[in-house]
Amino acid sequence: MKLFHLLVLTFLSLNLWAEIPQKNEIDEIFAEWDKPNVPGASLGIIQDGKLIYVQGYGMANLEYGIPNGAKSVFRIGSTSKQFTAACIVLLSQKGKLKLSDSLDQFFPGFPDYAKGITIQHLLNHTSGIRDYLTLAALKGFRDDDYYEDADVMQWLVSQQNISFKPGEEFLYSNSGYWLLGQIVNKVAEMNMAEFAEKEIFKPLGMSNTHFHNDHNRIVKNRASGYSPKGENTFEINMTTLNMIGDGGIFTTIEDVLLWDQAYYQSEVLNKEFWVLMTKQGKLNDSNTLDYASGLFIDRYKGLKIISHGGAFVGFRAELLRFPEQHMSVAIFANRGDANPSNMAFQVADIILQDKFIETSPVEPEISNKPESKDTIIYPLKQLTGNYQVAPGVILELTIKDETLHAHQSWNNKSYNLKRINENLYQIPDDSTISFTFTEPKNDLSQLLIVNQSGEDSDWKRKIAIDIPNINLNEYVGKFYGSELETTVIIYLKEKQLFARIKNNEQGQLKIEGIDKFMIEQTEIVFIRKNSTIIGFTVNAGRVKNLEFKKL
Repeated sequence: MKLFHLLVLTFLSLNLWAEIPQKNEIDEIFAEWDKPNVPGASLGIIQDGKLIYVQGYGMANLEYGIPNGAKSVFRIGSTSKQFTAACIVLLSQKGKLKLSDSLDQFFPGFPDYAKGITIQHLLNHTSGIRDYLTLAALKGFRDDDYYEDADVMQWLVSQQNISFKPGEEFLYSNSGYWLLGQIVNKVAEMNMAEFAEKEIFKPLGMSNTHFHNDHNRIVKNRASGYSPKGENTFEINMTTLNMIGDGGIFTTIEDVLLWDQAYYQSEVLNKEFWVLMTKQGKLNDSNTLDYASGLFIDRYKGLKIISHGGAFVGFRAELLRFPEQHMSVAIFANRGDANPSNMAFQVADIILQDKFIETSPVEPEISNKPESKDTIIYPLKQLTGNYQVAPGVILELTIKDETLHAHQSWNNKSYNLKRINENLYQIPDDSTISFTFTEPKNDLSQLLIVNQSGEDSDWKRKIAIDIPNINLNEYVGKFYGSELETTVIIYLKEKQLFARIKNNEQGQLKIEGIDKFMIEQTEIVFIRKNSTIIGFTVNAGRVKNLEFKKL
């Protein structure tokens, strides 16, 4: 009889959050993953401090057929940054450091620019410090290569320049948060993983959360990371890197509930703590950022949101909070093609549909609105082409089976677009993103406005470059970057330029202009002296103006 009661209690605990009125509608968002042979995600919806819905989709481990669930432990990538920031804020509250302290106070080995970089700059991504993951790629390291904290520190102190003067710009940098972790190590006189366990995780009862600074550590209920390799085929995508600070948190849906509860009421983390955590950064020109300390602060459909996503190897994550509605959505995925940020907003659209102050830029019923008689609807062929929002970040639009088809250059993802109204398109079953074509010229749309979760971005038509009589042999040679101690070899193959670092081919150099080329999202600008090429500079998103000289 006792065993029977135990089984009943166990069953009830597993299904405590199984039914909410919107269950079917929410599950439909994840339907593609709700299968026994694919990885997926765990979802948690928190309302008024309680998990009102938890659901696992797909497998945590494909080899053993273990499903995802509330207790599955996920690597959450950059969503970890709020926990690094929390360690820094706690140390500041204890009087162990000041947010105005400069980087050189902790690491005198840096060049002089470190004197102008404060902890606050690192927290707000306004330091100008070059991103170490990008530097690793430029050194020729692949995703599965191994390096250590000492290597990262050596790369950073060897950088003679930064991307901009501290405080002048916002540029997301993993190096800044890795350095914050190193600062915690010094000030707390223990590794940040130990400090966070002692000061945050244990007091809050987050027993399945830790900074993963030892890749050999055994983690009970760990979800494996995967990346797609063909249709419904996957390969393991994990890492042996031990860096923490910019990432490194392993956690569960159940533990994140405790973290979310602490935002509203906690003896461990007081109100002043959260004021500091959510204080938005400012640039030197006094413009306010939408980034605070490891958290984005913004608005969605008129409601305040606090959020951060994460992406590393075969994991993707999103923690989205609506603080004034006491509602949060956590999605932790173990597949590299996931977009949990979009999914979190789709879940929020369902849960908070009667709370929004502003209507969505693209409401589902918009398809029923009458077309304007004065509106010229562009034929599909006038929409096709390449649209660019940043160097190398290109959306390629073609026609496939009489439907507008999109391909993302940065992650190789493809999908169809459906016309909703006039020149407005959507991804079917995803109302969080809309595509509006405008500015017709020469029978082609010149501007694509992409609205994602209420934020517009302008994607301009990319015009094909044709430079006649270009001599590609001029660019061939060996180029050395002293700040990375790395040699890049530019060579010709089948009348095209390619780059190689060590024995790894980096890709083809595609012409963007005179002496300007792109390798995927990396811009290479060649430098001439007396008409002779003497080097080039690299702009690779989170790394700017990195110089290489021709040998």
